[in-house]
Amino acid sequence: MPSEFRRTLGGFAALALLAALISGPGMLFCIRRQTYRVSHDQENRMFRNLKVLDAFGIALASLLGLASLLGFAATSRAEQNPVTAIDIALEPDAAMIQHAEAVNARLLKVFPKGFSLGETHPHISTLQRYVRTADLDKVYAAAGAILAKSKAADWKLKAFKYYYIPWKDIGLAGVVIKPTDDLLKLQQSLIDAVAPFTAKIGTAAAFVTTPEEPGINKPTIDYVATFVPKASGKNFNPHVTVGIADQHYLKDMLAEPFDEFTFSPAGASIYQLGNFGTARKKLTTWELKP
Repeated sequence: MPSEFRRTLGGFAALALLAALISGPGMLFCIRRQTYRVSHDQENRMFRNLKVLDAFGIALASLLGLASLLGFAATSRAEQNPVTAIDIALEPDAAMIQHAEAVNARLLKVFPKGFSLGETHPHISTLQRYVRTADLDKVYAAAGAILAKSKAADWKLKAFKYYYIPWKDIGLAGVVIKPTDDLLKLQQSLIDAVAPFTAKIGTAAAFVTTPEEPGINKPTIDYVATFVPKASGKNFNPHVTVGIADQHYLKDMLAEPFDEFTFSPAGASIYQLGNFGTARKKLTTWELKP
């Protein structure tokens, strides 16, 4: 085969392959109709090569179409099966609420961008989970049955120190409560009761947002996803979140003497969570009686 024809055929094959990658078989069909002054045998070989490339283009187009279809299906499933980030929480009595609100006011003075406990609710998170939104009524029924048996209003819980979770230059502060066997038993019972309705992961769409806080940070999203087991059982750290401040300020606050006090649960609720794990929207509630 003359070298000039080999160069022509090689260039044509490269062009045909590029066309297949970009435009699929339609472009190859147009290219194939061009006329070249070559021998009959060479022309046959050239067309055989083109058929191979044409088939490659069809296969590639099919694969791309299938991938697009699968991506659309996955997106549709996510849209059709929304999840909600919930917190099954114990509501403290007046002793804890007054203490938490006082500390929250103190933190807002030094960090005005923080949140007010007037906008959210002092609570003890016993379980945070992503649950299927369509199953929320089933979650309420399952949790309510467990809470009704708990006799939590008779408990005497002890608050004994402050703590904070660091994030960038700030920290999320809380009043820590000593774990008890009753708290741990309640948590495990709730985990088991809600398990049939849980989802492994969620997105910012599962949370409550506001014009002032339009986004949900990744630590909050991840915290709910990994609450079990990272914040449950032996890792359970019962607390009441009280606000946000600069870490340097919080370190000094933690070094201050803490006057321990006792309190009791007065109720229980399920909240939809907001940023930083705040209890933004009350979904249902129960009154706990001794």
